[in-house]
Amino acid sequence: MESEVNGILVAAHELKAPLSILRQLAFSLDFADQKETSNIRTEMISVSERAIRQVNDLTKIAHLEDGLFEMEPVSVRAVCDDVIKELTYLFRFNNRDLKVKYSNNSRLVVANRNLLFSVIYNFCLNAVHYSTEETMSRLEISDHYDKVRVKIRDFGPALPMDVWREMKRGWIKCPTSIAMRPGSSGLGLYIATKFSRYMNAEVGAIRHRDGTSFFVDLPISNQARLF
Repeated sequence: MESEVNGILVAAHELKAPLSILRQLAFSLDFADQKETSNIRTEMISVSERAIRQVNDLTKIAHLEDGLFEMEPVSVRAVCDDVIKELTYLFRFNNRDLKVKYSNNSRLVVANRNLLFSVIYNFCLNAVHYSTEETMSRLEISDHYDKVRVKIRDFGPALPMDVWREMKRGWIKCPTSIAMRPGSSGLGLYIATKFSRYMNAEVGAIRHRDGTSFFVDLPISNQARLF
């Protein structure tokens, strides 16, 4: 019961954060020139879209048991391309870079496209907070044994051991506050693990001395195996 309450508080806090940013941006419009006003409006749209996406993802979690999300062959590279396209502005706005490397031979995986998008999106969103102008986040797709691995590397503080163990187990029980990584989305990690488990994909995290790699291992589509 206590962990459930804490999870609700974490979710409430993370959903409150973008509202506070929007409020601050709205006030700054009164003192901005025309160019600054345009930039602020663009940022407000970006912030609101990310908040709406989180709310929509939480709604999807409530309906996972209803079996509404069909599994099908999905181009993992195409999904990553769409995530990168949506987050390009956020990386640029924060003067951050994302290096992309695709080396997978198996192009199709078994997944739900919308859920997979959210998994990769949430991992990349964490990486925005934990890269600098000197360090570059990385998104890599590679073959990993009989699966396809999508891995996102950041350069932030070490992931706490308790969160790492939960990621190693394959899921996070409830949204978790990550004290050592205050800009990191515990809610986003919770969403990613719930969606991955539904898709029979395996998630995990690799702790580095200078950051963390979050990954999801996806089953290869039989259609891809034929080719």
